[in-house]
Amino acid sequence: GGTARPHRVGAGARRGHLCAPPRAAVHAPTLVLPAPGDQKSAASQKPRSRGIFHSLFCCVCRDDGEALPAHSGAPLLVEENGAVPKTPVQYLLPEAKAQDSDKICVVIDLDETLVHSSFKVYVLKRPHVDEFLQRMGELFECVLFTASLAKYADPVADLLDKWGAFRARLFRESCVFHRGNYVKDLSRLGRDLRRVLILDNSPASYVFHPDNAVPVASWFDNMSDTELHDLLPFFEQLSRVDDVYSVLRQPRPGS
Repeated sequence: GGTARPHRVGAGARRGHLCAPPRAAVHAPTLVLPAPGDQKSAASQKPRSRGIFHSLFCCVCRDDGEALPAHSGAPLLVEENGAVPKTPVQYLLPEAKAQDSDKICVVIDLDETLVHSSFKVYVLKRPHVDEFLQRMGELFECVLFTASLAKYADPVADLLDKWGAFRARLFRESCVFHRGNYVKDLSRLGRDLRRVLILDNSPASYVFHPDNAVPVASWFDNMSDTELHDLLPFFEQLSRVDDVYSVLRQPRPGS
């Protein structure tokens, strides 16, 4: 399938809105974001994601990492001399709810893991994302963690997460700026790292905690992709372990 391309409004369209692309151009489930003035206020904490997996245990990742987004002006925790902060001022997440107290925490990326957006207006949903999020919300304490700005990622998450799978959302300001990349420091979540996973298409995002990662290949517009569907049995297995390292630190075929 092809990519749905956004079209800007003509002179007769209402100011601040975007018109839908021609019907023939739409070959994939598409999320249409509201105009900036129509967006609801962002929740206090929110996150995001990326990915693909060519086999259950085979690590398929990009080496180039995620492109550095435009400067947002939001305060970032800046790393100097490559040191990881030893004493966070406060954890990014509140205490787990009773319903999630025995569940492993999974950090899920947004762009190129669950969706793809070229213009941050029309967003393509990755195949099987609905099935994936619904089941993940049942198995884990899911946290959306994205290096995108809340003004983009929040409306996307509102439309994408029909089941309330994401218990919290964390955005760019919750990342650590380290050697030119926005890194998701899992030690700042306030969770036992033996019971934390991260699903992300960019290795640079989890450079501090590679042993907690389930790598997933970047997705853009391949509507035959089955990565999220294929990952579910692996996550079913992980949801039953006491220590994620007992599985993720094992040698994987092809690595």
